[in-house]
Amino acid sequence: MTNKDKKKIMILGASILQLPAIEKAKEMGLEVIAVDMNPEAVGFSVPGIIKEVISTIDTPSILEAAKCHRIDGIMTLASDMPMQSVAVVSHEMGLVGISSDTALKATNKAFMRDALKENGVPIPLYYRVKGKKSFIEAVDQIRKAGYKCIVKPADNSGSRGVDLLSPDSDLDKAYEYTVSNSRGGEIVVEEFMEGPEVSVETLAIDGDVHVIQITDKITTDAPYFVEMGHSQPSKLSAEIKSKIAEVAIAANMAIGIQNGPSHTEIKVTKEGPKIVELGARLGGDCITTHLVPLSTGVDMVKCSILIALGERPNLESKWDRGSAIRYFNTDIGIIKKITGVEQAKKMAGVTQVTVVHGIGEQIGQIQNSVDRVGFVIANGRNADDAVCNCEKALKVIDVCVRR
Repeated sequence: MTNKDKKKIMILGASILQLPAIEKAKEMGLEVIAVDMNPEAVGFSVPGIIKEVISTIDTPSILEAAKCHRIDGIMTLASDMPMQSVAVVSHEMGLVGISSDTALKATNKAFMRDALKENGVPIPLYYRVKGKKSFIEAVDQIRKAGYKCIVKPADNSGSRGVDLLSPDSDLDKAYEYTVSNSRGGEIVVEEFMEGPEVSVETLAIDGDVHVIQITDKITTDAPYFVEMGHSQPSKLSAEIKSKIAEVAIAANMAIGIQNGPSHTEIKVTKEGPKIVELGARLGGDCITTHLVPLSTGVDMVKCSILIALGERPNLESKWDRGSAIRYFNTDIGIIKKITGVEQAKKMAGVTQVTVVHGIGEQIGQIQNSVDRVGFVIANGRNADDAVCNCEKALKVIDVCVRR
């Protein structure tokens, strides 16, 4: 097949997050146009790709490049920022993708909450606010309703700007912290939901939403709730998992996801499953790129590429096994030495050990996902077995820090 005959896929982002999509598309024999504002992005080092040094939120320039290359499909992998560009290019070029309205509802927590509420999807009590006065009033209303209060920037991700308020929290300080992480200045003030948290990995084809896997997760404690581990399949009861699937499907339909992936986060409260948030893209933290294939045999990256190209992938699970990821829990200070990584890689069930921050780097309190030092991925007969394999590997890895 000549380059002229190859289908062309444009992938927005060429960072480590999008690298699995770039590599998979090349493996599938596609011509890949990778887009990133960083000329040194790791994805640009993949042999044979076409590089476009453009910001993934510079929609007009991306559309111009897409038309120039006559692409057959466009996607991103685990990032919310490029979704509006994906939507515009899909619409303008008649490609499979989400609408601009869906992109907005999938990336802005305020519009998302409104759409879910209008469609009767279970969500927490919430208020959209701009300005310190309305922020303080909303916090008061949440507390009067008898709930703990959590605040989030409307338009950011990765736990940035998220803060669980305590009864004696400094509201001025809390407001400044959250609003400083909001690009548009809007904040969502809402009921803090208590109960197990899961994510639901789905793929939609022509409006039919397929649940591929349900993931259990663990996070840091208050106030930041940064994700520190995931395991599959969820160990919740079959009845609860059925309700979780129903809520996730309803949420996808409420914001208009007709084709492509979604990653839906849900808390199982005493009143039942409620939506934390959802994204119209594959889940990050290696959930869809690594854990789902290990636990089900479904290659969600390949499936998403095929959907973007207008093709119908096979979504049936090939097996039922366990998979897990656990992040390093390190002391605060400057990394002096990291040992045990090579030993951990050779341990039973371990499929990957990755160090993100290296020797000489300053490690502080984990406040968002970029603060995590590294992780271990493992598989097993079931979720417990996979988690056990992760934890055994973590015990032999020592991250020495100097305070």
